[in-house]
Amino acid sequence: MSLTLSWNNEQEQYEITHALIEKLEELLRLAGTLEQVTDGEVALTFTDDAAIQELNKQYRGLDKPTDVLSFSMQEMGDEEMEIIYGDEDDAFEDDPAKNRGDEDEGFEEPLGDIIISVPRAVEQAADYGHSIDREIGFLFVHGFLHLIGYDHQDEEEERVMFGKQEQILQQAGLTR
Repeated sequence: MSLTLSWNNEQEQYEITHALIEKLEELLRLAGTLEQVTDGEVALTFTDDAAIQELNKQYRGLDKPTDVLSFSMQEMGDEEMEIIYGDEDDAFEDDPAKNRGDEDEGFEEPLGDIIISVPRAVEQAADYGHSIDREIGFLFVHGFLHLIGYDHQDEEEERVMFGKQEQILQQAGLTR
């Protein structure tokens, strides 16, 4: 098993190149190594302002576009049922490796979804004076850290989270 990225492009403003996807996969590996997250799948969607505004309204009650949203599969709400990944029949076999789900059948447990508004990333890259790919990388790492439990509700949390983001981006050569 490993840390994997699946992605979908639902916007037409900016070309999502093979090189960009390779850089995002590198960022995922670097962030996973830093945070000791070795397995799971991150699903990334590139979208536009209208679609991300609808998601922001539906899930956060904020009727405005945003740059990135993260939906963690690791957090359970009060009313949610636990999802069991893989074949439930394996849970009763005598092989402990199968009971733990160590058998590699090409299926990664989802860590969650990251949605990036490409128009927002383009605008923010211009505002900050760096490349669009760097901004998308920043948003992706930011989203990943949210998926694994980081937040920035206060100054200390923000300092820690943003420090980790910058460290990962520097390692990948995505400087300002």
